[in-house]
Amino acid sequence: MVTILKYGSQKESIRKLLKRLNSNLSKGIDANKFSGLLKLKDDPLKIQKALRDEWE
Repeated sequence: MVTILKYGSQKESIRKLLKRLNSNLSKGIDANKFSGLLKLKDDPLKIQKALRDEWE
């Protein structure tokens, strides 16, 4: 997102821009809640190499 702030802007317009900018920030996700949910039979590195080798 791009916010344009012109020289000589009023304090109130700057506050509005900052408020809008802060409200649009993503909070992110908690990746720890997904940890260990996927049960794999093979080693993850073997799976990754196999997926990469599909293109050859």
